[in-house]
Amino acid sequence: MILNKLLNAEFWKFDRKRYKMLYAYDLRFNASFRNVEKLPKDILHSNEIKCLSLYRKAQVTQNTIWGRYYFYKLKKFGTHTGINLWQNMHIGKGLIIGHSGTIILNSGAVFGNHIFLTHGVTIGRDVRGRRKGAPTIGNNVCIRANSTVVGNIIIGDDVLIAPNTFVNFDVPSHSVVIGSPGKIHHREFATEGHLGIVK
Repeated sequence: MILNKLLNAEFWKFDRKRYKMLYAYDLRFNASFRNVEKLPKDILHSNEIKCLSLYRKAQVTQNTIWGRYYFYKLKKFGTHTGINLWQNMHIGKGLIIGHSGTIILNSGAVFGNHIFLTHGVTIGRDVRGRRKGAPTIGNNVCIRANSTVVGNIIIGDDVLIAPNTFVNFDVPSHSVVIGSPGKIHHREFATEGHLGIVK
């Protein structure tokens, strides 16, 4: 079985085209969020953008020899910076890491496209009860500092989770969630101004 894996060409493949596509999209998404056409050099050399590059490399090379290497690099990077994305390979295109600092993602959580995460965010699982499991998070979701989203719940599209908010319940699309425990406030275009728009 190991020999078959080693002889499989896919095991040695690094899909550079897919990596470049995802990473370039992330850069455009981050630039749009900052209202610039192109990210300046100091931002490109920041821990947040370095993490994006490593994450996308690890994501596109899963189940390959390269995947083991980039997973190790991403995990080591998380140890030094606190940005622990290495446990979860389920983030869609368009990711903004707001600031360096501890971010923890459960491996079972699933994310859509256009996600904003910042320091102190925990996306976790519940280990018992009716919410046993990890969250499913939709498109255009902004999760601000020191917020926790936990359990087998569904976060809809266009949702803003305010700083210091605790969420262990389903959140419908077009909502702002504030407080601990969180309270839902319906708002059309809830993430307007909080996320970039990639053209």
